[in-house]
Amino acid sequence: MEYDLDTRAHSVYSLHYHLVLVVKYRRNVFTAERTEFLHEVANGFADNYGVEIKNLEADEDHVHIVFKAEPTTDLAKFVNVLKGASARRIRNEYEDELDDKLWGDQFWSDSYCLISTGQVSLDVLKEYVESQRSAGDGE
Repeated sequence: MEYDLDTRAHSVYSLHYHLVLVVKYRRNVFTAERTEFLHEVANGFADNYGVEIKNLEADEDHVHIVFKAEPTTDLAKFVNVLKGASARRIRNEYEDELDDKLWGDQFWSDSYCLISTGQVSLDVLKEYVESQRSAGDGE
């Protein structure tokens, strides 16, 4: 079984996540242009949090972001900064176009969905761990 692993001085890891953010009141605000703008905003500060954006796609009222992180990444802080910074930048850039859809400083719903993902399924991982146990029996 081969993995695409990242390394640091004292660790080897593969940490991938799927983040779903929903626009407040599920308003249809994302266009191709706004999605590209969000991608640029996210990439602009992701490195500061040990994050690499792998993919970002949006439907009209929500966005999916697939990213990889480092073991030291504070995921909650990254998500909150991403939500806050992107909301401000999008609101500033597209203020006139969004006034009839969103009001005040609102952009994202308060909640979010963050799912850990991997290169293999949980079943395959369990099988691998179990095979290591039986391989170690001969020692």
